[in-house]
This record gives sequence, structure tokens and C-alpha cells, in this order.
Amino acid sequence: MQSTIAAADGSNSNTGELSEDEIFEVLSNRRRRFVIHALKRTAEPIEVSELSTHVTAWEVGVDPAEVTYEDRRNVYSTLQRTHLPKLAEKNVVTLDEEENLVRATPALENLDIYVEVLGSKEIPWSLYYLGLAGVAVSLLLAVATGTPGFAALAPHDVGIFTITAFGVSSMVHHVVGRRTRLGNTEQPPELRKRD
Repeated sequence: MQSTIAAADGSNSNTGELSEDEIFEVLSNRRRRFVIHALKRTAEPIEVSELSTHVTAWEVGVDPAEVTYEDRRNVYSTLQRTHLPKLAEKNVVTLDEEENLVRATPALENLDIYVEVLGSKEIPWSLYYLGLAGVAVSLLLAVATGTPGFAALAPHDVGIFTITAFGVSSMVHHVVGRRTRLGNTEQPPELRKRD
């Protein structure tokens, strides 16, 4: 998991910003990640029963309309007793117990959280860019030393290749990054289907 952090200087939630440790503590539980995803998808307060329906649907892998009372009851209970109080303690949400509503705070609204979930055959973007840089350096060295097959290329050809490769990769990374941000897609990023 990877996150963009509102405050990495150890400041506490009393200032409206979360420290890195607080963010990782909040994100350490899947149900809390699902709650955050649901809250980032709506600007309005959400009823705990509706929130538990969405979380249950994601956990069970069904449409929210297909969630049964029995499935939702356990999620509702743990949200009420454990997860929502924890999020409120960290100043991520506010709870209106009278109306049974949950509302995101500015600390959550200003926090962009990216979840990079990798399958066994996928590589992280950081390693991909390192490999791409290695290819560009190797190509430049091959051109500079006149290696057969590369001698016909000029250094500016390598520059054009490098700029194009990094540019296209950056655009793809941006699109993929938007899908891995909590609150940007219908389902949480960790539930997206793999090809």
C-alpha cells in the first residue's frame, strides 16, 4: 500500500492533519479502507446502515441490492463498536449518533490515498521506471561506443526514444494511479479484477 500523506512530520490529529503512523494505523484494516473509500465517493453524510451495506457488498462480492440483513448485521455492529469510533478518534470522520450519520472531516477530504495492489506477475511502478532508465542508459552506451546494430543511431535518437518511453509510461501511470486512489472508482482498488 502506498499513500500520499497530508502531514509526515508527526503532527497529531488535533491540527486536522494525520501523521504517517496514524494514516497507516487507520489503513491497516480492510473495513476501515472500505469505509474511507465510500466516504470519499460522497460529499454528503451517509447513514451507518447504508455504509455497512456498501462495505458488506464489497466484502461478499455482490451488488449492494443483494446484501441480506444477516450479512450486513455483523458489519454494521463492528462499524458501530470498533471502526467508526477509531476513525472518529483519529479525526477522520464525525459521528452524529442521534441521526446515525457518518461524515468525512477535512482531514479525510484532503488526504489522497493510493493503494497499489500487485498480483504475483506484476511489478511496482518504481521498479518499472528503474528498468526503463537502465534500457535508456544501455542504449545510449551502445550508440556512443558504436556497437554493431546501434552505430547507425545518433544520440538524439536515443533522447527521442527515452522522452517518448517515459512520457507514454507516465501517462499510463497517471491513468492507473487514478484507478488506485480510494474513492475514485465504484469499488475499492483492492477489489479490482485482474486480467
